[in-house]
Amino acid sequence: MAKIAVIFGSTTGNTRAAAERIAEALGGVDLIPADRKGLSLLSGYDVLLLGSSTWGFGELQDDWEVLAGELGALDLRGKRVSFFGTGDQEGYGDTYADALGILYDALADTGAEFIGSWPTEGYTFTESRAVRGGSFIGLALDEDNQADLTADRIDRWVSLIRESTG
Repeated sequence: MAKIAVIFGSTTGNTRAAAERIAEALGGVDLIPADRKGLSLLSGYDVLLLGSSTWGFGELQDDWEVLAGELGALDLRGKRVSFFGTGDQEGYGDTYADALGILYDALADTGAEFIGSWPTEGYTFTESRAVRGGSFIGLALDEDNQADLTADRIDRWVSLIRESTG
């Protein structure tokens, strides 16, 4: 079985709660806050699930902001990576879940295989850096406007991750 790390940055607790739900649903994974220590541990995992909230007008959560410049230097060949995050699609519909796209862009040249894309149906946003080829590059959650959908979305996304990781 693949060794999985769920790495998250959270300010208000919503992304932490999502990370904990994802880790619990997957079982047997490591839950790691995003910090420099977390980056040094990445080489020991086969699958990396990276979580961040989107702040302000499309910015990374503070813990990831510090690390963003270092992500591109990682060698992630042979590793599978996906993203999850929280945002407010009604209040910030033109930057919804942008943090996922920022992380994706930072890792684009690391050799990672990206998994876990998620449909955009059921969301009401106008623009997002997290959308590629008509789908989110990972799981987008909105605790402000669609909290009632979070548990089901996590369960379905975790099933996709399981399928992609064997």
